[in-house]
Amino acid sequence: MTDLSFVCTGVRADPYAAGPTLVFRLRITAADPARVHAIALRCQIRIEPARRGYASDEAEALTDLFGERSRWGSTLNPLRFAQVSLVVPGFTGTTEVDLPVPCTYDMDIAAARYFHALRDGEVPLLLLFSGTVFAGPGGFSVVPVPWDKEAPYRMPVAVWQEMTEQHFPGCGWLRLRRETLDALLAFRSRHALPSWEATVEALLDGARAAEPSPAAARPAQTPLPSRRPFTAARPAAERTAP
Repeated sequence: MTDLSFVCTGVRADPYAAGPTLVFRLRITAADPARVHAIALRCQIRIEPARRGYASDEAEALTDLFGERSRWGSTLNPLRFAQVSLVVPGFTGTTEVDLPVPCTYDMDIAAARYFHALRDGEVPLLLLFSGTVFAGPGGFSVVPVPWDKEAPYRMPVAVWQEMTEQHFPGCGWLRLRRETLDALLAFRSRHALPSWEATVEALLDGARAAEPSPAAARPAQTPLPSRRPFTAARPAAERTAP
């Protein structure tokens, strides 16, 4: 049986991909000196959020994923990031290959929200491998990649930010139901607004105008009842009628 080991040596944003894509560099080493003809490799990538610290603003942005910070001891569970496949060409001893990982900036996806909440530092990832190895000195032997093969990697947050900036410069991405999108389009057409950003800003301005001012929202205070001025009691001798 061909024993393989996997190491992730780096990651970069692919500037020429049609959509947001990260490219992980893998080093694969076969302990057996016999030639590996090919590997049908599968890789699941998980985020391990408990393996890093978080600033207060990052923790606030992650509340919808993990709850209040006081509960993180039980809620900071791994998040699935991606599941990809790759055919590794034949090699003997050691080889290095690129593993392209298509990504999304959809804020409905937990991994995308997690990445978006981070300001700097590193993302603790765990790459889990499986698949089939075709090897052997004379002919083929077909063996599975053991399920315990994995490779930890700490990806710089700056790489994710670079990738999203390449495809969404200075902006974000929001998914809406078709009915909501149709209503927004009708509102934009009625008001002859030049862009979707102007449409959302017009709706926000209308919502702000409808909100009561802080002074109006404050309950009116009930005036205290008027009091007669205090007069000190006169001595009994002074109260005797003349």
